Amino acid sequence: MEWTNELTKRLGIMFPIVQAPMFGVTTPEMVTAASSVNCLGSLSLGDLDAEQCITTIRNTRKLSNKPFAVNIFTHSIPPITDTLRKKYQKTKVFLERISLQHDLDVIFPDIDELNISSYHQQIDAIISEGCKILSFTFGNLDSESIQRLKKHEVLLIGTCTSVKEAIILEKSGIDIICVQGIEAGGHRGTFASTKIPQIGGLSLLAQVSDAVNTPLIYAGGIYNAKTLLATKTLGADGFQVGSLLIASKESALKAFEKDRLKQIDEEDIVLTKSFSGRFAQGIKNLFIETLDSTEYILPYPYQNKLTGVLRKAAKMQENPNFASIWTGQSIHKFSEDSTGNILTELITATETF
Repeated sequence: MEWTNELTKRLGIMFPIVQAPMFGVTTPEMVTAASSVNCLGSLSLGDLDAEQCITTIRNTRKLSNKPFAVNIFTHSIPPITDTLRKKYQKTKVFLERISLQHDLDVIFPDIDELNISSYHQQIDAIISEGCKILSFTFGNLDSESIQRLKKHEVLLIGTCTSVKEAIILEKSGIDIICVQGIEAGGHRGTFASTKIPQIGGLSLLAQVSDAVNTPLIYAGGIYNAKTLLATKTLGADGFQVGSLLIASKESALKAFEKDRLKQIDEEDIVLTKSFSGRFAQGIKNLFIETLDSTEYILPYPYQNKLTGVLRKAAKMQENPNFASIWTGQSIHKFSEDSTGNILTELITATETF
């Protein structure tokens, strides 16, 4: 297989394989390990504030001088209204009650105590640190930010979950589009619809490939040579893998979370808003089953911030029933080998398929 293409040249890598930016899972060590085997490591900055972004970027640079992408959330933030305040308080009381029932000692923040900042502050940090590859999800960058980033020669990678979103990104001047299939683990990148597109990833990829001329990275369900080559046939220039790496040596997941991954079957994987207020795909547990049938789900990022302390407590107590363990639809062995070795095995298997 010939790996070299426009994408590898623009990204400065040998293999057009991207380690997915998984907030809460990705570590500087994972990014470095992916970059060390000539793939693209992706450092997830999520919704960290500017100072935290700078610290995380610098910590990653201490480990390697190879190129890597940084990733941010470009969502719109709903204003705090009286209605939202009341719903937040009701949700907080409900979560306090179920936490007590399950022996989780949690102090939930009031809505005015939340640290919620705009992605524009992150862009300031990214430019100041000289980052040259920026990927983003949950929305599109505003035109002023796009122009500013391009002025600083930052390559932009936007996420789409529909043909409509791909066209929006291309018309905005985004350099590369990541097509996120419904098979992908974690949060949906949907932004042009209030509903999650139900189209399968391979069908979506083929249609996006026909609709735009921008280079495409495909994300969703790639876990071996066969799935990678299938997406190449359908128009992918690059291949993003996330769930393949979530149990790796460099993953931030704890041992109990990795053990839970190895016990799942196809019925355990669900889409839910319960933890964050945005649809995300992961392992069904007691918290999801309890929340999904209630009114106690706030819009993102308020639900995400409110449940954050609960998830942290669950992780400390190694309680999988209240931890958010995100994964995609392709069930595999969830190797605990190093990220570099896992990616090298994928490359070798693809070359010899």
